[in-house]
Amino acid sequence: MLYATPPLTADDQRVLAEIDEFYADFERSTGGSKASEWLGGVRKRLVAGAIRGSNTIEGYTVDLSTASAIVAGAPVPASVPEESREAVIGYRDALTWVMQTPDMDFFAHGETVLSALHFMMTRFWKEKSPGRYRRKGIAVTGTDPLAPAYVGPGAEEVPPLMRELVEWLDAGDLDTHLLVRAAMAHLNLVAIHPWRDGNGRMSRCVQTLVIARGGRVYPEFCSIEEWLGHDVNTLDYYRVLRETNRGTYQPQLSASGWVRFCLRAHHLQAQVVGKRLKLGRDVWTAAEEMAGRLGLNDRTVAALYAAATGQLWRDVYQEEEMLSRDQSIRDIRRLEQAGLVKGVGYGTTLHYVAVGDLKRAHDEISAAVTAPPVEPYPA
Repeated sequence: MLYATPPLTADDQRVLAEIDEFYADFERSTGGSKASEWLGGVRKRLVAGAIRGSNTIEGYTVDLSTASAIVAGAPVPASVPEESREAVIGYRDALTWVMQTPDMDFFAHGETVLSALHFMMTRFWKEKSPGRYRRKGIAVTGTDPLAPAYVGPGAEEVPPLMRELVEWLDAGDLDTHLLVRAAMAHLNLVAIHPWRDGNGRMSRCVQTLVIARGGRVYPEFCSIEEWLGHDVNTLDYYRVLRETNRGTYQPQLSASGWVRFCLRAHHLQAQVVGKRLKLGRDVWTAAEEMAGRLGLNDRTVAALYAAATGQLWRDVYQEEEMLSRDQSIRDIRRLEQAGLVKGVGYGTTLHYVAVGDLKRAHDEISAAVTAPPVEPYPA
C-alpha cells in the first residue's frame, strides 16, 4: 500500500492556478530565437542550484560557484572535499539524464530506471550497494541515536512496494495535477526508503523526473530542489515529513500537509525563477550594448554574460562558441584590457568574474528585480 493522493483544498487549487500562470509566463518569455541567446545561462544556473540544494540537505556542501563549475565540466578547487565533489558529480549526471527524458519516446518507468539513477548518484560509495535494494531494516537517525527520526518498512517489503510504486508512476492518478503527482512520488519513495543511502536525493530527483516527463516548461524551472536546500526550508522539509509519516511507514495517514508544503515550495521557487529570467534577459541586453559601444566582437557578449552572472571559464567559452584556443584567449584578454573582467584563481581553476562597468550593470539590474517573496498561503 502506498500513500494516497489527498483531495485538494480551495487554497491548494488557487495556489496551483497561480503556479500554472507562472509557468505559462515562463513559456511566453523564453520563446523565440532572441531568448535562446541568454536562456542557456539561466538554465545552467538553475540546474546548479538544484544540484547544490539537494546535496546540501545530505551534508555534501559546496558553494554555488563549485556546483556551477561541475555542471559546466570545468575544474574545481582541490580544497573541495572528494566526497562532496563526487556527490555533486553523481547528482549532475542523474539530473542531466532526467532532463533528457521528455525527448525519449521509448521511456517507461521501471525499477531498473530507478536503480540506474541511484547508481549514478552513489557509485562513489561502493560499500553502500549503489543501485541495489537494502537487505536489512533501516532507521534514519535523529537528534538522539536512541530515538530514530524514521524507521522504514522491512527489507522484505521493499520489492513489492517498489513494484507498486513503479506501476503507480506509469498509470496511477494520471488525472491529478502534475505537481501533486510529483509530490506524491517523492513522498512514497522516501517513505519506502529502499536503498542503504541516497534515498532523499533519489526521492527529490524522482519528483523532478515526474515533472520532466509531464512535458511542462523546462523542468529546471519547476524543480524545488534548490529551494529545499536553503537552511530554514530544509528544517521545514524534515518537519513536514515527520508530521506526515509519524516515524514509521504508515501509508494510511493523510498526505495533505505534505502536498501543501510542496505547492508552497513550487510557488516560492517560481517567484525566484521569474526574477532570474528577467535578470538573465536584461544582463544579456546590457552586455550587448556594452560590446557594441566598445567595438567588441559580437561573440564576446556570451563571455560578458557568463562573467556577469557567475564565472567565465576560458575552455568552456571556447567550446560553446566553437573557437580556437587562441581566439578564446584573445577575446578574454580584450575584455580584461577593457576593465570588464578579471581573473580569479590559478592554473586549471582560473576563471573570470565581472568588474568595472560590467559588474555595476549587473548589480543595478539585480537590485531592480529584487523583491520580497509573496506568501502563497497567507495566515
